[in-house]
Amino acid sequence: MGRRIAVEITGCPQVEVELDDGRTAKAIVEALPVEAEAARWGDEVYFSLPVDAPAGHEVDAVNVGDVAWWGPGKAFCLFFGPTPVSDHRIRPASPVTVVGRVVGDPRALEAARDGAEVRLYPL
Repeated sequence: MGRRIAVEITGCPQVEVELDDGRTAKAIVEALPVEAEAARWGDEVYFSLPVDAPAGHEVDAVNVGDVAWWGPGKAFCLFFGPTPVSDHRIRPASPVTVVGRVVGDPRALEAARDGAEVRLYPL
């Protein structure tokens, strides 16, 4: 893995993310620091970023704690459980590029609410 970043969401404990060394993650890191507005979709927190990150190897299922880039929405996604379209696997709305993992317990994101302020910055 590569670079660690902090994700601060109003009302949640700070979450640390370790990003991989891929092109997509590097494009996200180059844009930091950024502020955004959180949205929830089941047990996923996501937010749009002003980043033109290239898609990497896209997958249609993720694991608890995965952090991904959703190209169509220019969104940074943190998965901590099932989404509304999950079956026996955690499924994003459409394929995503996994770019890293939450360090520690991703369930800290359960307190995130739609519209909460988000701040991402390098550690």
